[in-house]
Amino acid sequence: MILQDKLLASSNKTTIRIAHLCLLLLLLNITTFMPSIALAQHTAETMATNFAPSAQLHYSIKASKHGFSLDGDAIVQWKIAGDIPNQTYLIKTETRAALLGKILQADSTGTINAHGLAPLQFDEKRLGKPASVTRFDHDNKRISFSESNVTYPIKGGEQDRTSALWQLVSMVRAAPKKVVPGSNWVMFVAGRRDAENWTFNISANETLATALGQITTVHIIKAPPPDSTDQRLDIWLAPGMEWYPVRITFTDADGEVIQQNLESITPIH
Repeated sequence: MILQDKLLASSNKTTIRIAHLCLLLLLLNITTFMPSIALAQHTAETMATNFAPSAQLHYSIKASKHGFSLDGDAIVQWKIAGDIPNQTYLIKTETRAALLGKILQADSTGTINAHGLAPLQFDEKRLGKPASVTRFDHDNKRISFSESNVTYPIKGGEQDRTSALWQLVSMVRAAPKKVVPGSNWVMFVAGRRDAENWTFNISANETLATALGQITTVHIIKAPPPDSTDQRLDIWLAPGMEWYPVRITFTDADGEVIQQNLESITPIH
């Protein structure tokens, strides 16, 4: 009985550790929003854009928490379709964890206008949770959420958590001479139930050792506001590879880390 109790206790601890790590992996779609007492304000953002070629990107994932780790992988499908001025986009992200299977499905669909990507709907389905829907009603100029009663006006340039990264890619592709340390890009980003302004700061050029070889990248940081417990987001874009994201790292205030590394790129025609 003593041995059985010890084995049971060990099994429970392992389950708890895996659960904690799964929670980390569920954050892979760029930070979790908490309801705000005061709604974030934003202005219209009109930026030149140049979209990366349609492709499917395969990433390996490693999450760590207090010395424990869990591996997984993610498939990101990025696709531009149609001709100007009737172009549309689709971004599908599927994240899987070892032993658990699919733990996150996040899709962003929309059109393209003078502000760049113009989301129409952001869907997110997490393991064991009902799907959430964030809608961008451009006719009535309103962002709404299935998980809250909060609404925001659409002024131009607003993004969701999945489209934000690809909007950033399109902006730096359009203005590579502005990609210098100290420069930044700002956008208004909606999540599952709330939205806020994100500022992406250019850090430095770095060479990374990857599954695809040594790659020269631009390191971009989305840091949380001072005294905030929000996640820090580090992104490494590869100018020599159409500016695709080569590495993405999420770091919480308590040191929890998720790293997403590019393994392969398959063009979509």
